[in-house]
Amino acid sequence: MSATTFAQHLLTGISLGGSYALIAIGYTMVYGILRLINFAHGDLFMMSGYLMIFAMASFPWYLSVPVVLVGTVVIGVLIEKAAYKPLRSAPRMSIMISAIGVSYLLQNLATYLFTAIPKAYPEIPVLKKIFQFGLLSTSLVTLVTPVLTVILVILLMQLINHTKMGMAMRAVSKDTEAARLMGIKVDHIISMTFVIGSFLAGVGAILYFTDRMTVYPFSGSLPGLKCFVAAVLGGIGSIPGAVIGGFIIGICETFLVALGYSTFSDAFTFLLLIVILLVRPTGLFGEAATDKV
Repeated sequence: MSATTFAQHLLTGISLGGSYALIAIGYTMVYGILRLINFAHGDLFMMSGYLMIFAMASFPWYLSVPVVLVGTVVIGVLIEKAAYKPLRSAPRMSIMISAIGVSYLLQNLATYLFTAIPKAYPEIPVLKKIFQFGLLSTSLVTLVTPVLTVILVILLMQLINHTKMGMAMRAVSKDTEAARLMGIKVDHIISMTFVIGSFLAGVGAILYFTDRMTVYPFSGSLPGLKCFVAAVLGGIGSIPGAVIGGFIIGICETFLVALGYSTFSDAFTFLLLIVILLVRPTGLFGEAATDKV
């Protein structure tokens, strides 16, 4: 493999990892607050893809992007209000089953509304612009994704560590009942967690589907599971861990495909999950308690 080819694949892997990281943050934040693996998160990401298809049919891309992000947040919050809030005092297994139910509901709803035939994702001209660096050729979305991911994570960490909202999130993640007794509106904090996670999933969907160009009802299932693995790899509950886990999986997957092992690229992700659970169940950053949100 030549240096140019290696650099090309590395750039693609970092870009894919950035999309995975943004979605993995949603898993890790919800787990940090509710101790819930929100299995519907990958399907929210898929619904965001469909929202962009219909938004771009009516609006130019610069209006469609905020419409899609707001729509994704609304769907995420509605899921929390309808499927998770009523089960707040129920056993944790009940909420887990509810999350799986929501996942299948979204997949089948998308199949009913949009059919199972893959739909073309609309092209955002700015993101598809090609840049040439010597022998290296890449689109703007490939360059923007990791940069935007890092910026959003820095802003999120600032929110968590230096604002009242972030302090309340950390308090709820530590002890929900104590936080409630101290006057923190726990339900509001949980809703805000879903708002942030859904917003990042919306951004991740735009970046991911711009490169892959098609959306179908199950297009969020496998990426969603991979992002869950990224969150576990980094240490579920740790935001920096989820980001690093996303980049690791994105880069490894890209190089496996480049080396001709595309058949095993998905299997590798889940093999990595088994290995990390056997070797280090808390993940790479699982002990960093200050990042558990």
